[in-house]
Amino acid sequence: MHGDGIAKMVHSAVHTESKIRGADTWGNVEPQAVDHEASVGAFSNASFELPSETLQAGDEVAAATFSQQGGEEKDSLGKADETEAEKDPFAASDRINKPPEELLIEGFKKDKDSGLSDMSKALAGLEITSLPPAAATEATQITVDGFEGRYGGVEFGTGGSTLKDDFEGHNSAWGGGLDASEFVGPKKVPKDLGLGGLEFINTSEPPPAAVAKGGDADKIVDMLVQKTQMKGPEMYIVEEIGAEFRESLLARVGLKGVVYLKTVPPKPSSDNTETEFSFKVDGTAGVKRFVVENSKISSLGNGLFHVRTPPSNEPMPIMKYSLLPRMTPLPIRVRLVKRLSGTLLSIMIQYASNPDLPVPLNDVTIVLKLPVDPTLLKVSPKAVWNRSERELKWHIDEIPLKGDPGRLRARLPLEIDDDDDGSDLEIVGYVKFSAIGKQSLSGICLGPASEGKTDFYEVDHRYASGVYICN
Repeated sequence: MHGDGIAKMVHSAVHTESKIRGADTWGNVEPQAVDHEASVGAFSNASFELPSETLQAGDEVAAATFSQQGGEEKDSLGKADETEAEKDPFAASDRINKPPEELLIEGFKKDKDSGLSDMSKALAGLEITSLPPAAATEATQITVDGFEGRYGGVEFGTGGSTLKDDFEGHNSAWGGGLDASEFVGPKKVPKDLGLGGLEFINTSEPPPAAVAKGGDADKIVDMLVQKTQMKGPEMYIVEEIGAEFRESLLARVGLKGVVYLKTVPPKPSSDNTETEFSFKVDGTAGVKRFVVENSKISSLGNGLFHVRTPPSNEPMPIMKYSLLPRMTPLPIRVRLVKRLSGTLLSIMIQYASNPDLPVPLNDVTIVLKLPVDPTLLKVSPKAVWNRSERELKWHIDEIPLKGDPGRLRARLPLEIDDDDDGSDLEIVGYVKFSAIGKQSLSGICLGPASEGKTDFYEVDHRYASGVYICN
């Protein structure tokens, strides 16, 4: 259109606008409007009459109905008059002459007209409240960042409610929210008989276990203590990982490892020869830096190293390394969520294990540092409270590799101003764990320089948490 002349553009503007809007011109629509108006007028002025037979039949039905209703009203009025006339406050009743058994049975006689018993008549007037529709019992999905989850709804069950069941479920790894009402169950939770929460504090050392005397004691010691002799030099890796989580985001992470060499202990009665062999290091794709002990080890290139050192009674560190942050595996992810409702502070820590770990984490400790010393404290599950350090400590026996994330909750009142949103409260959670296994956390492994030759033995590796926090 824009390529034509100005005159053609001006004359075709009306048709162009109609094409753009997708509508017809008034010339095409006007006949339809006229026909519609004429049809409306024709239907408005149309009239018809009912046949005389139909009107006569309707009058007969109305007359019969009115006469039947009038007869019933007269009969009822007549019966009422007779009843009023018969009633005499000083006259003897006929029921005196009837036996007691007949009077008792009369109360249970059925109604001849309707066939219903007195019990059915009594229940007929009761109103039964109907259940709400299915849509009203469903929970509402909330997608607010940090408090995702399903809220509300009605759930019917026969089991008793506990403090653990009262918390709403979390289907996603980091979903769900917190509310002050979630921490209070519908009934009182039975308290354990003890010292009011002090039963978790070890006030004294446990009594020593009774051991049998004589030869039985020696047998027990032999069973519990395994005396193993070293066949040769041993090497293992000790790693330490640190991370910081800010809500569900990983702020920083770092891993450093040390390779230890344990030689055969020196013998004072014979000449002690130096320990000398070669080995290789595999799985170093994510290593950021390698440092070796020059006085004991030398690099041969391509991941090969040669070690030469005199024997020692203690393990010796011969190599140190650190990983790139993006290549560092996380054994456990944690998230801390806090919510301030009025003067009530609710805190939740979620944790989930890395499913790629060779074995689950055992004996994990999570410590929550509180900003104040609360006068009232509610926790789930049970925890140990250290009042001097203002710390809550949870001990987790085992974290499964797969499954729903675990949750630790705490609730306490705060004395703050109404306009304070609690953003400046310092709440930090610390995670402590350690593990021993055939594989290292970083994936680095040690092996002989040449296959088929055993110059040393690779024993179990270890890794533990350093500064592992969430805030």
